[in-house]
Amino acid sequence: MALFNTILNWVVPPESLVMLLAFAWPTLCFINACEWVYNSIYNENMEDKVVIITGASSGIGEQIAYEYAKRRANLVLVARRENRLRVISENARRIGANHITIIAADVVKEEDCRRFVNKTIKFYGRVDHLVNAASLGHRFYFEEVTDTSVFPHLMDINVWGNVYTTYVALPYLHHSNGRIIVNASVDNWLLPLPRMSLYAAAKAALVNFYETLRFEVKDDVGITIATHG
Repeated sequence: MALFNTILNWVVPPESLVMLLAFAWPTLCFINACEWVYNSIYNENMEDKVVIITGASSGIGEQIAYEYAKRRANLVLVARRENRLRVISENARRIGANHITIIAADVVKEEDCRRFVNKTIKFYGRVDHLVNAASLGHRFYFEEVTDTSVFPHLMDINVWGNVYTTYVALPYLHHSNGRIIVNASVDNWLLPLPRMSLYAAAKAALVNFYETLRFEVKDDVGITIATHG
């Protein structure tokens, strides 16, 4: 039995990847292509608009900040590492961002979310886009975990870190007919993979939350679930 499980651990991931490429990937590419065409024709003018980006100190959040900077948006960059945010801020300023505010905050704390949203409203008077890029990934076999403290931490950042920011910012996004952009992962919520059980569960919860929220906010607030890979 141990040998059988070992074989599965080595064989299943490649097979899962093959299935992803064979079935899911063409559909996702088509969806992304349609979105690209739509955005090319109806590209929103972001100059002077206000964008809050969580998880802006590295990775996808950092790159998204630079893209908005190219379009001369006002940026509110949020992450726990203030020193790193200062570096991103200078880079974004050189690229073309109109105005930049950096705020050190932890998205898993509701009071921190209220603080940076309220500070944004106080300074700029509105929020046009909320980009939830804060995320935490872990790879482990569930049964081999020896420290379960990672469980709530992973769920807090990937789920509640999005829910809290959305809850606080949503009234202002209604007012501006704004947009929420969410960072999701193709292979984690769409197709289960070994060593990603809890992370996949968090991303699945995240996607279902925003898919359901779409029905509640209707056309007042746009919601984009961004996939990459």
